[in-house]
Amino acid sequence: MTVDPVALTAELLRQDTVNPPGREARCLDPLAERLAAAGFRVENVALTPERPNLIARIGPDDRPALAFTGHVDVVPLGEAPWTVDPFAGVIRDGRIYGRGASDMKSGVAAIVAAALAFARDPAPGVAVELALTSGEEVGLEGAKRLAQSGRLGPAGALVVAEPTGLVPCIGYRSVLWLDLVFQGRTAHASNPEVGDNALLKACRAAVALSSWDFDGARHPLLEPPSLNCARLHSGLNYNSVPDRAVLGVDLRLLPDQAFAEVEARVAELTGAHEVIRRHEVRAVWTDPDHPWLKEVARLLAERFGQDGALRTVPYCTDASALLDGYGDIPVLILGPGEAAQAHRTDEWCLVDNIRTASEIYLALMRGWRAS
Repeated sequence: MTVDPVALTAELLRQDTVNPPGREARCLDPLAERLAAAGFRVENVALTPERPNLIARIGPDDRPALAFTGHVDVVPLGEAPWTVDPFAGVIRDGRIYGRGASDMKSGVAAIVAAALAFARDPAPGVAVELALTSGEEVGLEGAKRLAQSGRLGPAGALVVAEPTGLVPCIGYRSVLWLDLVFQGRTAHASNPEVGDNALLKACRAAVALSSWDFDGARHPLLEPPSLNCARLHSGLNYNSVPDRAVLGVDLRLLPDQAFAEVEARVAELTGAHEVIRRHEVRAVWTDPDHPWLKEVARLLAERFGQDGALRTVPYCTDASALLDGYGDIPVLILGPGEAAQAHRTDEWCLVDNIRTASEIYLALMRGWRAS
């Protein structure tokens, strides 16, 4: 079964899978049929009937596979008007347009096209597994479901087709969302000195955190840790001193920065009455000297004109959840999309990148030798 990854990208883009609500079955059910017809063993570990998560495997079940992952849900269109139909898969001047063109239906199409080509002429003894997910854009829901299901097969490495412009990347920082709660004492607004203004405490905390350098924590390749003061809620009316305030912060942390230790340090710096963890996503990091990554860099340099350098991405991916199921395996993030196009109006992906990505994935499959 021969499938053009660009045509498959257009097919996926024509399906509205904006999350919420998702309805990713519109994309994943036809992909499941194609993969099953090609000889993959396909299993659906769904969130709901309209929100499948696929595990598709070919080759030995008892050998570590080369695993690939991608998601088919997309973010809302935004308020700005589009100049192209976001659900038409329009191709113009070497670009394919649509919501999800870069993030990341093109990556999913490239994976599936490569997998179907591999199935026509599989390498002896090589296992390939696809983990295609729903709900990535809201909390990595599908990938978490797959990891918790116990249905993922053994894998020796994971390729994530998120947008990198075909640049090989090997990690990203963790995500930690915290609510910092500040307590005060209410009073009438005509005599604010009688009260204890919790809102002012939260504001002073935001200023203090904005200048915190994470005590000098740095990484040789990853961006420095960062903190964004994102939300502030306080007060019930204008003529009372607020006795409670909640400051919401987003932290991006290095792999060796433990969440509990960072929480304790934030509490110390701000004097928060309580620190509530709202959301967390683990960091992903693979040593660039890992033997498989060295093989990948050599392949990309020799066959695809890459410079051999391994870089990092600023965003998180389904790998953070899938590694809870696959274990501590090397991760390569490499996809045809452009990271700068993710979530943008008139989102696009280079057509040539989609075909090249599929060629790279097929080469990785054919060259896979689990240690």
